[in-house]
Amino acid sequence: MPANNFLYDTRDIKFIFKEWLDLDRLLSLDVYKDYYSKDDIDSYIEVTSKICRDVLAPANEEADKIGVQFIDGKVITPPSFKNAYRVVMEAGLGPQSADREAEGRMPFCMSAPLNEMMIAASAGILSCWGLTAGAAHVIQKYASQELKEKFLPPLFSGEWGGTMNLTEPGAGSDVGASMTRAYPTDTPGLYKIKGSKLFITAGDHDLASNFVHLVLARPEGGREGTAGLSLFITPKYRVNDDGSLGEWNDVTTAGIEHKMGLKGSPTCSLIYGENDDCYGYLVGDPVGEDGKGQGMNQMFSMMNEARLGTGVLALAVTAEAYYNALAYSKERIQGTKLTDPKGPRVKIIEHEDVRRMLLLQKSCIEAIRALLMKTYYYIDLECDSPDPEEREFADYMVQISTPLCKAYASDMAWPLIGEAIQTYGGYGYIEEYPVAQLARDCKVFSIWEGTNYIQSLDLIGRKFTMKKGKALRTLLKVITEFIQTNKETMGFEKEIGVLGEALNDFQAILGILQSYMTSGKIAMMPLYSTRILHATSMLYCGMLIMEQGLLAAQKLKEVGDNHYDSKFYLGKVASARFYVLNVVPQIAVIKKVFEIGDATAIDIPVECLG
Repeated sequence: MPANNFLYDTRDIKFIFKEWLDLDRLLSLDVYKDYYSKDDIDSYIEVTSKICRDVLAPANEEADKIGVQFIDGKVITPPSFKNAYRVVMEAGLGPQSADREAEGRMPFCMSAPLNEMMIAASAGILSCWGLTAGAAHVIQKYASQELKEKFLPPLFSGEWGGTMNLTEPGAGSDVGASMTRAYPTDTPGLYKIKGSKLFITAGDHDLASNFVHLVLARPEGGREGTAGLSLFITPKYRVNDDGSLGEWNDVTTAGIEHKMGLKGSPTCSLIYGENDDCYGYLVGDPVGEDGKGQGMNQMFSMMNEARLGTGVLALAVTAEAYYNALAYSKERIQGTKLTDPKGPRVKIIEHEDVRRMLLLQKSCIEAIRALLMKTYYYIDLECDSPDPEEREFADYMVQISTPLCKAYASDMAWPLIGEAIQTYGGYGYIEEYPVAQLARDCKVFSIWEGTNYIQSLDLIGRKFTMKKGKALRTLLKVITEFIQTNKETMGFEKEIGVLGEALNDFQAILGILQSYMTSGKIAMMPLYSTRILHATSMLYCGMLIMEQGLLAAQKLKEVGDNHYDSKFYLGKVASARFYVLNVVPQIAVIKKVFEIGDATAIDIPVECLG
């Protein structure tokens, strides 16, 4: 089995969009009704799958073995990347598919699974344009018309790349410590930029002719911390009034990072204004008399997009690892069954613990995919529904789901791919098989776009309390109504009962959190915040996959056991049962641990840690 083996089962994606989500409702909206139907997803999946198989997956081996190189100050991608990039752009699967103002644009929820497939084929290649649409969206939303006309067309076409510049050597998660400065010039809105940024994904490479860097910098008069930052469009090459490229803008690529994975993704260190000749355009208004800038708020719109995108990255590589492990388990013959020790040697998929590992992977992947695709569906409703109440509801669900999508998906990628490696046994640990690379590739996703600890603080400190807790109450109402509606469904009484117990446990967790906060034990919140995020994710994912399981059970009744889809529906039911009965009960453990309230980790003197 080659290391670049692309195996992706698209049936679950089709189930989500053609059977589970109310795609007819979404596509009836004015922005989509003349352009798309539910059956279009089949053709998009077919085209994307072919590109993945024939173009991206073969290039993935070069992505890992050759990687990106830094030669004479230039970032050089592997030879196969050029064709891969061209094919994707010509197919309309790059940034152009995300132009929010384009007539006939595709819903985000329909483009998300296409991105999932391409990431599974080669996550490193996708990162070369993955942030370009997000950068374009910030310009589209906040910049002047003049700047839109200058920068948007080549960004959406993929001719230019777009980046997000927050991190500095002394300002990682603590963005407010940024030392990059912006100085006004005689031209209104044009500033001289000086500073350095690092860990900039796709900050430079040979696939695009220019790079539009969105740089957070502190202008004169900007207060300390994140509140004093503004955002600047800072191209690598200046852009003439006619749209052609002008002189170099004193943006220097100082080097690329040498990473444990995603070696095809250029992660760059950039220096701005080393020769005092770098200029950037202010996005929005200058800092006010209070020293406050708009930069962090503007950047958050891109960060939230990137957080969801990171969740899709984590999902894709995890699913690719599972599909490969599943295929291997159906071929590898090893040992006899414990229940028949004198019987024949069997394929390893016949062994009980291998079955457990596989179903754990399958159920978690499908639960996480449900979470992500449902969230993208709500994004489309929030953007395009004419009903204010529907938009408000969708916005609450997106707000509270975003940190779950990013953190839970990426936290689970590492252990789930570990289960894929374990399924292979010793062969999983060697580079000739794909899961070794996928394990290396996935680890950064829990670090990107705000470490997952930051996501947990965002969930508890912001999303739980936003609009006086209305977003949290909206989520809990959805889950409660699902349980109440389905608690007597024949054949699923146990699963719905366990989900109900998990809801009670989660509400108890919220009560414990409140008691700690009101009694002054504030440190207990950050100490347990990651575990609370996981509990929230497992509860919501449990509801979503159970919803799918009930639907699959009904479909199975309709088509019968001999139908070609019967095995798929049986598998969906099994995923729902396994996730709810094996994963969701972990919420009770989190509740118990939180209730005990062990604070050893923060009480122990630093010196005692070794």
